[in-house]
Amino acid sequence: MPLLSHRRILFSMTSMNRRRFLAVSAAAAASLRAFAQTTKASTLTIHADKPGPTVPANFIGLSYETQQLSDPTFFSPRNTGLVEQFRALAPNGVLRIGGNTSDVGWWKPTLASKQPPLPANVILRTPPGEKSPMDLSYAVTPVAVTNLRAFLDATGWTCLYGINLGTNTPARAAEEATFVAKTLGTKLEYFQLGNEADGFGSRFRDKATWNVEAYLDEWLTAAKAVRAAVPHARFGMPDVASKTAWFPTIADKLGAISNSPDIAALTHHYYFTGPPSNPKATLDNLLQPNPRVEKDAELVRAAAEKLHTKFRMTEGNTCYRGGKPGMSDVFGAALWSADYCLQLASLGYAGVNLHGGDGQMVANSLGGTLPGDALVTDDPATHPHPYYTPIAHIGSRYIAEPVSFGMKFAANFAGATMHPIDLATTLNATAYAATLASGQPIVAIINKDSSPLPVDLSGYALALTLSAPSLTSTHVSLDEPSTNRELSTVPPYTAVLLRSTRP
Repeated sequence: MPLLSHRRILFSMTSMNRRRFLAVSAAAAASLRAFAQTTKASTLTIHADKPGPTVPANFIGLSYETQQLSDPTFFSPRNTGLVEQFRALAPNGVLRIGGNTSDVGWWKPTLASKQPPLPANVILRTPPGEKSPMDLSYAVTPVAVTNLRAFLDATGWTCLYGINLGTNTPARAAEEATFVAKTLGTKLEYFQLGNEADGFGSRFRDKATWNVEAYLDEWLTAAKAVRAAVPHARFGMPDVASKTAWFPTIADKLGAISNSPDIAALTHHYYFTGPPSNPKATLDNLLQPNPRVEKDAELVRAAAEKLHTKFRMTEGNTCYRGGKPGMSDVFGAALWSADYCLQLASLGYAGVNLHGGDGQMVANSLGGTLPGDALVTDDPATHPHPYYTPIAHIGSRYIAEPVSFGMKFAANFAGATMHPIDLATTLNATAYAATLASGQPIVAIINKDSSPLPVDLSGYALALTLSAPSLTSTHVSLDEPSTNRELSTVPPYTAVLLRSTRP
């Protein structure tokens, strides 16, 4: 197919203070300048003289409902299928234990322990058609936490551990935290007290009085109780669903406390849209840029800088309330996850945790059902549950779903230093550049358009291709090329990773 000159991508490198990067790019830049003089080209400019954020080695993560711990055999080294999928996704990722079910679970320290009564400040509300939160309550036992530690050892991952804030007491939170901290040891990144507390007014608290100040009062009481029992305890917070407007207040108030608990990270969630019945929940919309991502990043970054801490997206995916069949479980979701993860990396996030797990656990977090089941025309059991899960559990097998392929593609940037980038093209495409710790430059190009994207980047060879027969395909490929070759065109709906070939 002939190259369309008005859609060519011209890659040029600005100078940087890394001599090796200059040597790698100088020859390519000279030939590309000559090319630019003879054709009207779109441009992709990598600002290599302005090093951006360094992507943590454990940037990639998964989020699971705390209720998964009600089955002590799930997060266990004997669950070899799940262990293998975690290790294949990332060698040292972060497992986040949380979700809506984290606020209806209770700590059962002994076999004889009974479920405690609800605290006096709890006002339970049950949406129409859903089960009561307490009808879905469950126990977490020491055996489950002990097995979790062994699972983390087997996978090489660490853990963000969520503790009930919605229907718990500070004393019981401290008791659970004591055992968890002792058992998980260095595998524990930090505690998370409460999930999506910005929605407590609709579930557990007086809606008229619940706000960021009320949340902070309760959170501080619980965090101080945990810290009294576990002096080295660190915390992630506030884990909001959508109210990122809480961040400035949290930063101001915590910053004014002389003996504030150790905040390891400010955290929030992100789902592109939802519920599954929302007409806006389409692949076409999913693959378009979403200004909300950068707006959220601005708020959380400013708050994190004020508190001298990190920030992380701890729960999210394509479509909230379990995902949408035909959108969340197909190749389009892989392109989205690759792009979204790399966008967060370029914005300075310390990591990303996409939500998933067993369908019944996610259904319980939503009141007992998965809304996406009403949209399928065949047997829902033949689909991944939940629909957006990165790793599906079907029968006795654990299967890597499309969204996980995009995460694995983005994981190639772990440990790299990002560089600001400007892309000028009429196509729906994005690009990211970085320098690996080894000094090797890499570039990712994600073509989310129905047209091919011509490229002209000498000195770079194709390293990986993320592709599928169609956007709606459930069969995804992440392949290395059979030969070392440069790339002239990124096909429609394809992502590629390029590595410098120059010494």
